[in-house]
Amino acid sequence: MTYIFTSFLAGLMALSTLLAVPALAAGSSDGSSAAAPSYEEAKAMVDEGNFVAALPNLIALTKADAKNADAWNLLGFTYRKLGQLDDSDAAYLTVLSINPDHLGALEYQGELFITTGKLDQAKANLAKLQALCGTCEQAQDLEAALKAAGA
Repeated sequence: MTYIFTSFLAGLMALSTLLAVPALAAGSSDGSSAAAPSYEEAKAMVDEGNFVAALPNLIALTKADAKNADAWNLLGFTYRKLGQLDDSDAAYLTVLSINPDHLGALEYQGELFITTGKLDQAKANLAKLQALCGTCEQAQDLEAALKAAGA
């Protein structure tokens, strides 16, 4: 019985150590000056659907470069996928304050509008996308999302 408890405790300690390492590497409160992860690394995590792991990296990226519209856009997408809709909305607003014509943010914000039942605002984003890029991928994706929502 003691062996099982000791093994469990050792495993728990090892797990907590592994979980702490990524947090420290992302530049947490340990006072280190570790560089923010690259956008490409964070995007790869998002592309793999690993939103929980991507989130602290994206937060670090946007803190390191507050004018990086693409990082803010990916942060908004990640928040939305995690169900943190208010944070997602704030990130998209930041993107669009940096670049009002950011195609990805207009699409993703439109998808957020659909999720929150703001179909008229989603349609406005679609109209802006179509004015900016015609039938580009972002406009097509948002149009398909609107159709899927019955709008």
